[in-house]
Parts: sequence; structure tokens; C-alpha cells
Amino acid sequence: MIRFEDIVDTVQRHHPGADLEIVRKAYVFSAVEHRGQTRASGEPYLVHPLEVAAILANLRMDPTCVAVGLLHDVLEDTLTTPDRLATHFGTDVLRLVEGVTKISKISLATSEECEAESCRKMLLAIVNDARVILVKLADRLHNMRTVQHLAADRRLRIARETMDIYAPLAGRLGMGKIRNELEDLAFQYLEPEAFAELTERVEDRRQRSSTLIEKVCKILMEKLTAASIEATVEGRTKRLYSIYQKLQRQRIDLDRVYDLVAIRVIVPRVTDCYTTLGIVHSLWRPVPGRFKDFIAMKRPNGYQSLHSSVIGEEGQPFEIQIRTHEMHKIAEEGIAAHWKYKEGWSGPSKDDETFAWLRHVLEWQKDVADPREFMSSLKLDLYPEEVYCFTPRGEVKSLPRDATPVDFAYAVHTEVGHQCTGARVNGKIVELRHRLQNGDIVEILTSTGRRPSRDWLSFVVTNRARTKIRHYLNAASKRQALEIGRKHLERELRRFDLTFKKAGESGRLERIAEELGAGARVDDLLASIGYGKVSMRQVLGRLVSPERLAARPEEKTPSMASRVKRLLKAGDDRIRVKGTDDLLIYRAKCCNPIMGEPIVGYITRGRGVSVHSEQCPNIVNLLYDPGRRVEVEWEQNEASAYDVQLTVTIEERPNLLAGITARLADMNAEIRTAEAQIFDDRTAAIDLTVSVQNLKHLERVIESVKRMGGVITIERQAATR
Repeated sequence: MIRFEDIVDTVQRHHPGADLEIVRKAYVFSAVEHRGQTRASGEPYLVHPLEVAAILANLRMDPTCVAVGLLHDVLEDTLTTPDRLATHFGTDVLRLVEGVTKISKISLATSEECEAESCRKMLLAIVNDARVILVKLADRLHNMRTVQHLAADRRLRIARETMDIYAPLAGRLGMGKIRNELEDLAFQYLEPEAFAELTERVEDRRQRSSTLIEKVCKILMEKLTAASIEATVEGRTKRLYSIYQKLQRQRIDLDRVYDLVAIRVIVPRVTDCYTTLGIVHSLWRPVPGRFKDFIAMKRPNGYQSLHSSVIGEEGQPFEIQIRTHEMHKIAEEGIAAHWKYKEGWSGPSKDDETFAWLRHVLEWQKDVADPREFMSSLKLDLYPEEVYCFTPRGEVKSLPRDATPVDFAYAVHTEVGHQCTGARVNGKIVELRHRLQNGDIVEILTSTGRRPSRDWLSFVVTNRARTKIRHYLNAASKRQALEIGRKHLERELRRFDLTFKKAGESGRLERIAEELGAGARVDDLLASIGYGKVSMRQVLGRLVSPERLAARPEEKTPSMASRVKRLLKAGDDRIRVKGTDDLLIYRAKCCNPIMGEPIVGYITRGRGVSVHSEQCPNIVNLLYDPGRRVEVEWEQNEASAYDVQLTVTIEERPNLLAGITARLADMNAEIRTAEAQIFDDRTAAIDLTVSVQNLKHLERVIESVKRMGGVITIERQAATR
């Protein structure tokens, strides 16, 4: 257990002469407020704030930030009020603690929405004070170090959130040391089998790696000393999650990981970095295509270093990283290394490149209202950018891999993106779907009056482009729905000798909107009518007396659902929209959801509600407008059957197809269609359409076939159109 005196000593060492009274006062306050509380491990709760404060102290944070580490849970887990905290420690400390505190006491529909709003609140707090994120990362790091004491389901949820949000967030802010530890800890719980197997394989190579590291460091240090370069040389084995990522991404074996062993050289000056690189390449043969200059083209999070993979004397590959002391500090600590405390304000300035990505996040999040979309967008935007392209004037734009000219256009300016009609890459006209490469010179062609296409959502990769396109389409769609809803309501009101103005007197339409869950404004109600989420009978039933409504029945015309159902000969009675019955519902062919899968509904134009699996990749593109999302659920119908397409890859063996057919029959999975194709490598692919009862039945069928000898893979496919 960490001692409070150790924390004080660390803060004093990094901030000589600083007043540490606030740290001592925070320790006493936290100890009193958390008295009697214990953690899942059985330890006193105070251990957690102490460990968080210790992490912050080691990051060289100022006394106020360390004090916030001691106090970060008092609003959430004790009876302390904001007013009381402000009275004891001032408004600055209160603001920081509130920025870290989760949103847990407000009314939100799901834990997902609560998580999204807590994350949004935290990002907004960073605008005023960047120390919020440092406290939050320190908090998450200690929680992950002790997560083994929690129940399995909670442990998995925290590990997944850490891997999806907090580890990449630390990476984007340049805090490599914290990101690395968070990833390895989360990996251990999310993929326990892969973690155990990889740990064993890496341990088998560790002795050989240690010998290589020792030998390389000795040779390199001798050469650098001879060249009068004062250097620190150290070696390490690549961390487990990083190895796992590379194996998964490149589908290679561990023996082909060239940077399993990495040698880091830290030198005083930038010129020494390039001199050292020359010495390295004179000693060992470089691997072609494995050199990266992140000094000349630094990463968006501020990381700078030279990377080169070389082959050792005995044929063992290893990586050399060369950087200055300042670059190393930034690589390890990120924004904490840039820390400049100014009284009264400590957020990012407009000229600070370290916070460029953070400013972009805070810009695009203003346009995202839906919590699910916010979290989805944030996760997409957290992954590192690795393609560097140039404008015709030589300005560098950093983009993710597989970025397109449309992504580049939106990186330049929103209006350039909206008006994009084409692009020249290195002087040649290319399609908008063209994938940009490092070093491309990109010129965007625009036309006044051109507007974004929904098709662009299927290929853009940057969150900025995706959000701006969605925002534009959402606004256009809402304007259209508003117009349709107003005309429809005005027409129906005239049948009862009412006007729109009279119906809206005394805030009646606003109250109806709230009662029907359409929002709080008249425009929200009209848009919901236009989208088809709210029926006219629901609105009229609150504006007109039951007697008048009965005296003037609805016009004898078929409902929209029945007309479309008759026209398309479609509809699925096994799914229903919560709160209404008069909507056509059909399962989307792109993902073909079956009973038991989490599903989401999307109101289409003229075809009713399209129901997709929550995992369907098209959901990201379709739900650019949260107003068209509806809650749907499965009807409990035991007699239901669903056709699912499976592709089975097998070894070419006698009677294997007959064995698969028999296995499916034993599992009560009726085969509707079957088609086989034989390949030159003595394997075959069988495309099957089978009938299953629900998701659990499908999982049992797949598992049963997978266990058969000779079966290589079995995968579920989307339905054919």
C-alpha cells in the first residue's frame, strides 16, 4: 500500500517550494469521507484515492491535481455535496472533481446512454482544464490493476470500455506508458486464452531475446561512444497486446514479427538521431520498407522518433528506435510532459498542436445529439492516424489509413467537403472512393451548389467527414419531415374546423409532444409525424373530444402500412415497433436478423420500418438521423423459422458433404438450398441456406458442424437481395 508521505515527497521533488497544504487537507478530507468504505478486494477504500494520487504525482502534476486525485470519488461515492467541497477547496477543485465524476443520478434510458453522456461531460470539462483527463486516466489505470476482484460480467464490461475508450484516448494524447499498461491489462481479461497462449510463446523466446538485446546494446554503445555521441541504449521485448494486434492484422506467425525485440537509443540532439541511424545501418542490414521518420513527420499525438527494422548477425530481426530526451519524455507522458500550469486556466491554447485532435473532438461532438452515435463516432476517431498527404500549397494533412479525397476535403474545410465533386491526386483525376497513400498531393475539385451524398457514408473513414455529412443529411431530412408533418396535421385539423394556430394555444402541442415521447417542441412533434413515428390518431385524440373524433371517422383509405404491404407483398409479423401497430416491418437483407439477436429499427421512405441487427455495418450509415430510429422487439412466437445462409469451407474428403447434411438434420436445421464449389488446393466451399428457430439454435448448429473433422471454417453470410 502506498504511503501518503511518499506522495508528498514525490510532489515536493517535482515542485520544489510549492505549497502542499492543499494535498494534506485533501488527504484528511478523503479519509474522513470514505471512512468505513471498502473495495471489492476487501481493502479500505482510501487505498484507491491514494494510488490515483501517486500516479499523478509520478506524472509530475501540480499539488492541485494531486489533491483532486485524492478527492475524485467523494461526490460520487460519499454524501459530500458540491457546495461543501467548494467551501473547503474552492471552485477550481470542484470543477475538476465534477469533470471526473460519472453521470449516474440523472434519468437516462440505458447504461449505454449514461456512459455516453459521462464521456461527453468529461470531454467538455477538458476545454476548461486538461487535468480532468489526467485524473480520469489515473483512476482507470488503478481500477484496471485491481479489476480481478470484481464479478466476471462487470470485469469484462470495464475491460471492454478501457480497450475501446480509455487506452486509445491515452494514445491520442501521447501518453504511451499509460496506454500500453491499459491495453495489456484489458487484453488479459478480454482474450484470456489468446493472452495465455501468447504469454507462453513469448516466454519461450525471452531468453534468446535477452541475449540478443544484451549483445546489440553493447555493440551499439561502443560505436556511439567512438562517434562521441552521449547516448542511453536500452532494450525490451514488444508488449503482448501490440504483438497480438500485429498477428491479427497481418495474419502472420510470431517468427515474422520484426519488432518483437526493440532497442531504444536516446540522444541529446536531433542531428545525433540521424547520425545514430547511419551507424545502425552500417552495423546491421535494414529491412526494406521498414523505416519510418516520425521526426520529420510527427504523429498527431506529438510522438517523434526514428524507427528502423534491421536483421542481426544470426538472422534475428529487431527494431531500433532513436529519439532525443525531450521526444522520449513526450512519447511516454504525452500531454503531461507538455504541462504548463497557469493560474486560473490550464486548458489547450489555439496554437498548441498537442491538443489539435482534442479540439476536433470538441468541435464535432456539438453536432451529435444521439448518445449511441456519439460513442460510435468517438470510438472511430480514437484510432491513430497514419497517412500524411499534402495540399497543392504543401500543407500537411494527417488522415487515417484508407482515407479518401472526401475525408481530405472535410479536413480542409466543411464547405470544401460539402461542395466536393472530384479530386486530383498527384495530378491525376481519381474517384471519390480512391484510397490515399502517404505523400500524395491532393487537389479537391468543388462546385457551388453541390451537396453531400448519403453514399459517401459508405466509404469515408474520418469521424469529421462522417459527422459533417450526417449533420447535413439530418438537417435536410428533418426539414422535409417537418414540412410533411405540418401539412398532414393542418389537413386533419381542418376536418374538425380547427387551425394550426388554435391547436397550439396554451402550449398544447408542446405538451402532446412530451406525452408522446416526441420531444419538447412543436417542431419535434411535426417531424415525428412526418417520419411516421407518431400517428395522426394519437395527436387528434389529445386535441379533439372522443365524441367529435367518433363522429368524424378517419377517411376510408387503407393505412400506409397496409398499402405498402399489399404492394410489396412483404412484412414481418414476428417483430413489432414499441408503442404502435400500424407500421410495416421487414427484416433487412443485408444482415438478416433472427430471433434472439439485438435489433434496431430504421424508418425508411415508403417502405416502412427496416429492422437490422445491432451489429450490422450498415447501421452506421443508415442512422445518420437519430429521428428515424425506432425501438423494435421480437414477438414471442415459438413456431417461427428463419432462413440463414452459411458458407462452410471443407477439405476435399469422401462423404464429408453427406456427413454435414446428416449433422444438420440431427440438429433440426432444414436445408433449403445447397451449392458446392471445389478449388485447386483440394478444398471446397459449400453455400447452404438452412432454417433455424432463433439465434441460440443457429449457434448450436454452427458449433456442431465446426466440430466435424475436415471442416475448416463455417461462417454466416448476409441474405441475398
